[in-house]
Amino acid sequence: MKKIVYLLLISLVIVSFGFEKSTDSAPKKINVVIDLGHGGTDFGATIKNIHEKNIVAQIAKKIKSTNKDVQLYFTRTEDQFVSLQHRVNFINELKPDLVLSIHVNANLEKDNSGLDFYIAERNEYSEKSNKIAQELSSKLSENDFIKINELKTAPYFILKNTNAPAILLELGYLTNENDFKYLTDSNSQDKIANSISEFISKLQ
Repeated sequence: MKKIVYLLLISLVIVSFGFEKSTDSAPKKINVVIDLGHGGTDFGATIKNIHEKNIVAQIAKKIKSTNKDVQLYFTRTEDQFVSLQHRVNFINELKPDLVLSIHVNANLEKDNSGLDFYIAERNEYSEKSNKIAQELSSKLSENDFIKINELKTAPYFILKNTNAPAILLELGYLTNENDFKYLTDSNSQDKIANSISEFISKLQ
């Protein structure tokens, strides 16, 4: 009888260690905020009745539908105006691993084209933001219809006030003929969304 009790105790210890090990090895869930530029009465860049606010919403929806491994949060889920301060408050309460603010550009010079990446002008997250932006630009460059421009710094409100690595991404220029085509094409939007989704799923 004592031998049976002893064997049962040994079994329980082994099982408990097994459970403890699997818990410790569970991968950390990555949290990413997708900040959708503009919304509501703020249309953003507008060309031929195509609004920036709608393009970024379409691409954000596609990112959400293809994502499986990352916990995504969105600064807006509907066509509504959300102030920059409310966006920053929302982000800083979450304390995410990355903030990706997506926009669409426009310029009087119609030859201006391509994706523009911006990070904050020097803060505690600048180095990590820079590294992530470089890696994301490399991933997006796999789409042969996209031109990647040089990484820049800028004093944008979201970048300055977010307490997390943050990148503001201008996906292209509505005022450029080539960019307009891929920004408004569903298949091209799918490719952009897939590239972003695949990239953030591998964040550590």
